[in-house]
Amino acid sequence: MPSNASLRRAITLSAIGLALLAALVAVTFWSAGQQERAFDWVSHTLQARDRIRSVFSQVRDAEASHRGYLLTGDEVYLARYRDAAKEIPASLSVLAETVRDNPAQVASLGRLRAAVDERLQVLERLAALRGAGDGPAALQVFIESGKEQTLTTIRDETEAMLSAEAALLATRRDETSSLTSRVRISLLVTFGLIALLGVSAMVEARRRLKETAKARDLLAEANARLHAEAASRAAAEAQLRQSQKMESLGQLTGGIAHDFNNMLSIVIGSLDLARRRLRSDPDKAEAAIGHALDGAQRAASLTSRLLAFSRQQPLAPTVSDVNKLVSAMSELLRRTLGEQVEIETVLAGGLWRVFADAPQIESAVLNLAVNARDAMPEGGKLTIETANAYLDDKYAAEHAEVSAGQYVMLSVSDTGTGMSAQTIERAFDPFYTTKGVGKGTGLGLSQVFGFVKQSGGHVKIYSELGQGTTVKIYLPRFAGEAAVAGETAPAAISRGTESILVVEDEDSVRRVTVDTLRELGYTVVHASGGTAALALFAQNNKIDLLFTDVVMPEMSGRALADEALKLRPDLKVLYATGYTRNAVVHNGMLDAGVAFMTKPFTMEQLAQKVRAVLDGGGINRT
Repeated sequence: MPSNASLRRAITLSAIGLALLAALVAVTFWSAGQQERAFDWVSHTLQARDRIRSVFSQVRDAEASHRGYLLTGDEVYLARYRDAAKEIPASLSVLAETVRDNPAQVASLGRLRAAVDERLQVLERLAALRGAGDGPAALQVFIESGKEQTLTTIRDETEAMLSAEAALLATRRDETSSLTSRVRISLLVTFGLIALLGVSAMVEARRRLKETAKARDLLAEANARLHAEAASRAAAEAQLRQSQKMESLGQLTGGIAHDFNNMLSIVIGSLDLARRRLRSDPDKAEAAIGHALDGAQRAASLTSRLLAFSRQQPLAPTVSDVNKLVSAMSELLRRTLGEQVEIETVLAGGLWRVFADAPQIESAVLNLAVNARDAMPEGGKLTIETANAYLDDKYAAEHAEVSAGQYVMLSVSDTGTGMSAQTIERAFDPFYTTKGVGKGTGLGLSQVFGFVKQSGGHVKIYSELGQGTTVKIYLPRFAGEAAVAGETAPAAISRGTESILVVEDEDSVRRVTVDTLRELGYTVVHASGGTAALALFAQNNKIDLLFTDVVMPEMSGRALADEALKLRPDLKVLYATGYTRNAVVHNGMLDAGVAFMTKPFTMEQLAQKVRAVLDGGGINRT
């Protein structure tokens, strides 16, 4: 790299050269301006000279035309004389404007104007005599008037003015020539200095290029060493990440295996007991079946939470008022949290609406409230607050997956034990919990996190040990015109007599679904795939509802429904699946106008959904 001394020297020389160049350019511009003004004055002098000659020429024309009229009496000469006489005053005025900056010329012009006016008056009297018919007398007077001093004055003043302008012209041409020489010299010196600076810059550039090349070689060596260190560090970090990934995966799979094994133990054990007691003690058998159902529903809930964390849970968003949702939950929260927890709600006026899955919002509030209760074993205060919020570009840049914009903020605060920074970092990890064994699944916050992210929102935890915790959920503002969805009472379990086509490629699932629908009174035909279903559909034109799985080997449920609707546009369709990345759910959102059920489902849920779809509603997830 160049030394500091050489760099300072180069900068100093460049500054001096540039200062001299700027001064020369300034002098050149000033000289060029002076030269331009000198040229203007030369042009002005030439113009004044031409106008003096023009006035004298017009006076002579007037004299000549007047003489012709006196000698011949021809009116043509008189007209020429009149025209010339009319032009003379205007020309004198133009000349006066031209020489107004020269006092001597102004004085001469005054005498010239007086003499011309006097001569024109004499010519007018002679023209009147000639017009009266006394030509000889008029001619004699004209000859005598030629000897008057007026004509001499006109000639003398004209010559004096021309002489003065000639002298000015010579002087001004000399000044112009001098300025031109000055400009040329300035330009030559400027070009010479530019050439000198250019040569100096080239020499300095060559020297610095050599120094830079040397520095580049040293930098290349340093970079090679740095790359080697970086490669070594990257390998170590990759090993660490893989270790952390395997630890997280082990924690996740371990948690899933633990919970599912517990639930399966309940299901298997209860069913085994039910089978043994079915004949000897039906009441105990029914109780055991109830325990098995409870274990199975807990397993389904666990699957739902895992899907929520992975952002794969199908959402059925509606335009929702968060204030109304929170208000409607007040009684549920009081029963859930108990009397030791004081609940306060602070609901913002004029709260914006959101487009999100309302049951999931309620589930998120309930999860956060239960976590807050567990953090306040001796009781405390729970505050639920709503507000309109704006996350700016700075905040978005500091937080991953956050877009700047308008949001509805929903916060849940407690006065509990709080969390450490290390706990906050892992709070959203599935199966991570600080609660004792058997007191928590570790999926509550991960489910909230997955739902909020899948809805395009943001969630943030603020906490200090001993000071309590605040969890803030930000859901994007809905700016459309759709009406807020109202609450509807759950449909009562009802039976039906309509005809239903069930399509399911899993035999056991299809058998249970068919038996359940027949138990509800429906007429059911079934098929294991799309091709067989279309054949049945072509044979039976009385089918009222197509109940189909979405993910099937030969033809998807969506493709099957499209073909069936071509034949029967009024056909009702209900989809079911246990996994959401398919043809009726995109980006975690159900397609518009789709009726959908998530596996597994109970008999009551199936009865309500089928009845709702057949009655013309049910375009929501169950």
